Amino acid sequence: MPHHTDLIAALAIGLTLAFFGGLLATRLRLPPLVGYLLAGIVVGPFTPGFVANAGIAAQLSEIGVMLLMFGVGLHFSISDLLAVRRIAVPGALLRIVVITLLGTAVSQLWGWTIGQGVILGLALSVASTVVLLRALEERGTLDTSNGKIAVGWLVVEDLVMVLALVMLPALTPLLGSSEGAPLDLGALSVSLLLTLGKMILFVAVMMIVGRRLIPWVLARVARIGSRELFTLAVLGTALGVAYAAGALFDVSFALGAFLAGVVASESKFSQQVAEDALPFQDAFAVLFFVSVGMLFNPAILLQAPLLVLAIALIIIVAKTLVAFFTMRLLKAPFSTALTVAISLAQIGEFSFILAALGRELDLLSAQGQNLILAGAIVSIIVNPFLFRLIPVIEAWQRRRAPQALPQDLPQAGLLQHAVLVGYGRVGRLIMQTLQEHNVPFVVIEEDERRIEELRTLNLPVVYGDAARAEVLSRAGVAEASVVIMATPDGPQSQLILKQVRKMNPTVHVTARTHDEHTEQALRQLGASDVLYGEYELGLAMGNHVLAALGSPINRFASLSPSTR
Repeated sequence: MPHHTDLIAALAIGLTLAFFGGLLATRLRLPPLVGYLLAGIVVGPFTPGFVANAGIAAQLSEIGVMLLMFGVGLHFSISDLLAVRRIAVPGALLRIVVITLLGTAVSQLWGWTIGQGVILGLALSVASTVVLLRALEERGTLDTSNGKIAVGWLVVEDLVMVLALVMLPALTPLLGSSEGAPLDLGALSVSLLLTLGKMILFVAVMMIVGRRLIPWVLARVARIGSRELFTLAVLGTALGVAYAAGALFDVSFALGAFLAGVVASESKFSQQVAEDALPFQDAFAVLFFVSVGMLFNPAILLQAPLLVLAIALIIIVAKTLVAFFTMRLLKAPFSTALTVAISLAQIGEFSFILAALGRELDLLSAQGQNLILAGAIVSIIVNPFLFRLIPVIEAWQRRRAPQALPQDLPQAGLLQHAVLVGYGRVGRLIMQTLQEHNVPFVVIEEDERRIEELRTLNLPVVYGDAARAEVLSRAGVAEASVVIMATPDGPQSQLILKQVRKMNPTVHVTARTHDEHTEQALRQLGASDVLYGEYELGLAMGNHVLAALGSPINRFASLSPSTR
């Protein structure tokens, strides 16, 4: 094959194999990321057949890293982080420290250097943004309190990893030094201060100048009305700022792209920026995972199976236990601690970036990089199955040690009342409507902070998991006239509905969902009404249009597609 077609071959073959690999992984109910990594292994130098140009693949993956970090910055929300700071910030920091120390300690048993152990521990301590967000979206739990804590936790981890990427090159003399080797602490201190100074200067420039300039440029381009120019402006912002960060301030492309995203998110066109960047981000992120797969030597599974097993146990078992017990110490409910801990029991893109940087700085061996890649593949494959264990573990925990429940506020005398499951944003609005129309009700909630809020308002509330018969019984479901399931968690809603129908086969049940699959499942289980978010929003917007035109309002606005 002619040398000048290497780029075309890398793009064409890499994306095609990634498509088939992602399709196969989806069919097997695994994250598509597994298929992308396998595609990289197929075109890598360690398997027979076509071998992609490693240099071109590395550069394409660098673009993927920039766009991934731009997306992380674009969706970074200080307000969301502050909302869950009590658990997410200390929990994430503690887990990073514990897992980094554990990885370093275990690596010492293998004869590795301290620097190799630190890189390994850091790589194992951070979860994958892609895997976590898609897992939460598939289960409809992204907007739940558990989902927000997991995302907030992930944001803290990402911020620490961005800082690590900036500081590691300056710390290389310290981490890479062997016993007895002379170390110039003065030169190291100067290097660290210089690196910190450049980073602080870059952040200051972005916060003072970029924060005004980038939204202004995006607004000007948007007024032109050209979609092509706006897309180019978005890509130019992401890649241009990332490149300038490296060329002018000598900081990582990752930090530059991240801050570009943070600044762009302040533009009133941030939603359009995200939509325009997403296709390029997805495509180059796929190439990034393919290039990572090219670095993996499957022989490690046969050459060092015990080491691979140890890495997998650290990721799947140790990380889960550390996160779980940390959250319990921070007074999180058992269900929340378990769900968040399991959702973070994997590693992904930041781990790959750290491993690649470790190799570039000669702080990590080829074996170490292969172990990290093997751990990532194993943990990503296992993670969906861990989610299926959550109801089993919760049931075991309830049998073994029944949870001490806060005292419920009295509901004596309630009859033909409404039972409201979930006191989130939707639940609050429903409760206000019930109060305005003097409808007696009782709320079921398992978030202790919301329980305290309801207690303060002296409203009838039952603490616990609504999927449990005894909790529903305390809420008087057998005597209720309507049950309203305001929780967006699809699997949880199905479990609740099964228990409700056992206790009261005739009660009117209204539920909500984010997808048609869950809607159908809830209807089959006996839900009276299922409101599908996007469908209801479309009908409501249509009614507003009709009202503006003076036409009669659509009287079917509250019906879901399957009842029309």
